[in-house]
Amino acid sequence: MSDKISVGDIAPDFTLKDSANNDVNLKEVLKEKSVVLYFYPKDNTLGCTAQACSFRDSYEDFKKAGAEVIGVSSDTEDSHEKFIQKNKLPFILLSDKNGELRKSYGVKTDLFGIIPGRVTYVIDKNSVVRYMFSSQMQTGKHIEKSLEIIKFINSEEEK
Repeated sequence: MSDKISVGDIAPDFTLKDSANNDVNLKEVLKEKSVVLYFYPKDNTLGCTAQACSFRDSYEDFKKAGAEVIGVSSDTEDSHEKFIQKNKLPFILLSDKNGELRKSYGVKTDLFGIIPGRVTYVIDKNSVVRYMFSSQMQTGKHIEKSLEIIKFINSEEEK
């Protein structure tokens, strides 16, 4: 198996703490809906705030299409809670403090080896990765393409 999760792979399961210190388990969420799992570098930075706010602005569209949005960074639960409150984020942020989840998905560090990668995965209810997008700079494309794939998955399930 490669060290990087690709389209068609089974997404590694995990349990991490959210901003309220509750456990969130991927397989449990997938019982109800598909998941847009996005890894981002850091709370309250320019690109990460823009990306989170874009996910926020499209969140109702993701919900209607049958998906939950989950953001992951190495920030603490407290940092996530402040980030959520400040930007009125309606979705889950998880704390991957030791970087184990990032490692299990093969999300590399970008830009001179110091900035954690920005990668989005769309995972269907069967835990299959249906889409992956990696770009530090094109934060809006993460949302646009993910929503397109979620809508496609939803239309497949309705057949």
